[in-house]
Amino acid sequence: MDILEKIIVAKKKEVEELKSLSNVKRFEEEGFFWNTKSRSLKETLLKEGSSGIIAEFKRKSPSKGWFKNKELQVENVVRYYDNYGAAGISILTDKEFFGGDLDDLVKARNITKAPLLRKDFIIDSWQIAEAKAFGADAILLIAACLSRQQVKDFAGYAKEINLEVLLELHNENELGHICDETELVGINNRNLKTFEVDIERSLKMAENIPVDKIKIAESGIDSVENILLFKENSFKGFLIGELFMKQADPGKAFAEFISEITLLEKRKDHSKK
Repeated sequence: MDILEKIIVAKKKEVEELKSLSNVKRFEEEGFFWNTKSRSLKETLLKEGSSGIIAEFKRKSPSKGWFKNKELQVENVVRYYDNYGAAGISILTDKEFFGGDLDDLVKARNITKAPLLRKDFIIDSWQIAEAKAFGADAILLIAACLSRQQVKDFAGYAKEINLEVLLELHNENELGHICDETELVGINNRNLKTFEVDIERSLKMAENIPVDKIKIAESGIDSVENILLFKENSFKGFLIGELFMKQADPGKAFAEFISEITLLEKRKDHSKK
């Protein structure tokens, strides 16, 4: 099995165990489910002057191992993301393969104003209710591990409970997963089977995404030049995690990255005059 297959096998087992301990009705009665106003990732991405960056908090990855140990407090990172202009904040909640925790989502919700994306491997609508209860404003649906009907059904349920949906694609064969319920469409520059990054392939694939969808570049973005290239190709969002999390101080690294983007864009605008 490749890494994605291994993750999905483990996730199915995990979800079945958790479903036996809690049901959707409990989620609806507790936590953030109906008690807080949803924040719109779509709105922040389209807002004039938006950085477009969805800054991610994650502690490790299957291919790179640990970026930061389990003791790293999410507040020490996402506070910087929020204060220095992140359009959204992604919290990776998978525990086994990414060192995540749903408590990170709760903590981030309590100290930030930016929309929160729960990034995980969603295979059951139960997880969508869970995401809402723990403070998410949006969820990630990965086309590679879902059927077209599942995407439509899951995205429809998410919208019913005021969650936005980011649909993640990896190749042209998954373009058919795009539906009316998926307004945000991400292209992962990293192949989930080989973990190789190919930005040029993503740009070409993006030409086939309907113009009314908001395009988001995901993974493998390691420079300001990458951001400017994607912007030139009509991308509105840029999900970045590893670039910041591998630094000694992820929050500070994000702040410096934002400053660099602002400076280069000013120079670019000046050169046009």
